[in-house]
Amino acid sequence: MELNNIKGAIEGILFASGEPVSIERVAAVLGIDSHLVADTAAVLRDEYETRGAGIRLVRIENALQLCSAPEFADHIRLALESGKQPRLTQPALEVLAVIAYFQPVTKAYVEQVRGVDCSYTVSLLQTRGLIESRGRLAVPGRPTLYGTTAAFLRTFGISALDELPELPATAPREDGQLVLEPVQTEEPI
Repeated sequence: MELNNIKGAIEGILFASGEPVSIERVAAVLGIDSHLVADTAAVLRDEYETRGAGIRLVRIENALQLCSAPEFADHIRLALESGKQPRLTQPALEVLAVIAYFQPVTKAYVEQVRGVDCSYTVSLLQTRGLIESRGRLAVPGRPTLYGTTAAFLRTFGISALDELPELPATAPREDGQLVLEPVQTEEPI
């Protein structure tokens, strides 16, 4: 299969899907190696960014998706007559951070780390599709385990969880709460 045909086929598949499609699935459909699909997708991604296209090709772990370019978000919202997405509150960002770094976790764990009830915030993050249920913990009461979603990765512009910034060092207090200690990035003068 010729490179331009591979590019066109990848674009068509991703456009029609509207959701992330695994690289392996695209390779199987096209009858080519998954490494060729990944390399061709990287070429397409660079082409879109270089020419300032209104779409972007993003890789989310082992999947590909077409999405709109962030610099045109305001125009797209106006064209689709949708209201501006409300920003996440500080508590929502804190809950999301605990889940992202320590997943899969229970709501009780998040509440222990934050020291406050997180029921509403966990529900809000689920409604927005940023977190999802990842099963149940095998203890009495069988609490739900939560983890982040592909929408979380897209929202924060990362391809995989290992791209998250490093956490500051933690030290347990006598009461069991964790205390974050700042990470020293430079040698003191």
